[in-house]
Amino acid sequence: MQTRPRPLYGFLFALLAATSTWFYFIEILKPMQVADAAAHNRPRGNLSDLYPRWLGARELLLRGRNPYSSEITIEIQKGYYGRALDTARPEDPKDQQGFAYPVYVVFILAPVIGFSFHTVQTLFHWLLIGITAASVLLWLRTLPWKLPRLVIASCVVLTLGSVPAVQGIKLQQLSLLVAALLAASAASAASGFPFLGGSILALATIKPQLAWPLVAWLLLWAASEWKTRRRLVFGFATMMALLLIASEVILPGWWRMFLQAVRQYHQYTQNESILELMLGPLGGMILAAIASLGTGGLVWKLRHEQAGSEGLGGAIALVLTLTVLVVPMYAPYNQVLLLPAILLLARDSHALTSSSRSARVLYVSTCVVLIWPWLASMGLAAAWLVSSAAALRGWKLPFYATFVLPLLVFALALLDAQRRSRGLRVRDAAE
Repeated sequence: MQTRPRPLYGFLFALLAATSTWFYFIEILKPMQVADAAAHNRPRGNLSDLYPRWLGARELLLRGRNPYSSEITIEIQKGYYGRALDTARPEDPKDQQGFAYPVYVVFILAPVIGFSFHTVQTLFHWLLIGITAASVLLWLRTLPWKLPRLVIASCVVLTLGSVPAVQGIKLQQLSLLVAALLAASAASAASGFPFLGGSILALATIKPQLAWPLVAWLLLWAASEWKTRRRLVFGFATMMALLLIASEVILPGWWRMFLQAVRQYHQYTQNESILELMLGPLGGMILAAIASLGTGGLVWKLRHEQAGSEGLGGAIALVLTLTVLVVPMYAPYNQVLLLPAILLLARDSHALTSSSRSARVLYVSTCVVLIWPWLASMGLAAAWLVSSAAALRGWKLPFYATFVLPLLVFALALLDAQRRSRGLRVRDAAE
């Protein structure tokens, strides 16, 4: 009887933490950004990351215009920033907001191109909240991990109130849609629906840099047991072929325009991975190569794990954590891909902390860094009630853990995968 209130206390803390994060974004971060933009004469329009894709889809499907063209880019800037960018103004943003997506993203947006963008914004806001909440359930199915309903509710609330999710929802970032598609694909494969999982996996490639590491792993996993898993490959290949053929029909030669748009995007944003940002270009590339090789070696050993097994769920979580580290963009919203690894580490906490003293130190450090943004948001919300100016001065606090968390989560996920790999060797030796 004494243990029953604990899930309730956890749920209440989750509500407080999530509410504080949303309060921080609305009442502290946004006013600071507005004031900073006004002080530097920096334009602010709708600032929705969905807008460039929506406008490009509308112009292509309704008017046959090339979404990669400079004319469309200028029209996007007028909506996104409120005016076209001026290279003569040094304070203007560097991101040109060009249509730097595969053209088949327009098929996903096609149902809403007839609505006003204000209506689309509202719909997409609630869609992102819904699919982000659903992704928690999908990842729990993939791992697999059964939890009491109130604990699941706490996980959902904390996820929706995390800095990556709130930032993604506020910016209307397609990264959250891709994360949900990857969760649906993994859950489908783990639940015995490989063709559906492969089809959804192909849709997730609207953001290739986020999807392709998991695509590579799941295709390798399917090829390792071809007779029983080949339908995942067939599902992926079928949907991918349909997307590519349809894309070529509506915009012949689109892939050359897409590659050019990606090159331009990297030139004007000069994006770096988390590792490159922390260690410099050379150090980041070396560590990325080491991390990729280590991950590759471990998931290779887990390639025969069965659908719905803990081994498959762990391998998927590890691959997505590696993706966050090496993808050439360090935006916090991409860290929604850490969710399966964080759930995995919570599930395997006893096994990890009992392995060694260094593992316990690493685990505790990761927990502290993980909860820091919520603690900082709660502190700033409390400070705002006393002095909004004081709270505004501390606006950076919730982001202090942004670059450290993926490294710590990856290290723990790697340890967990190594533990599982050793267990496989012991099992095979016993057989």
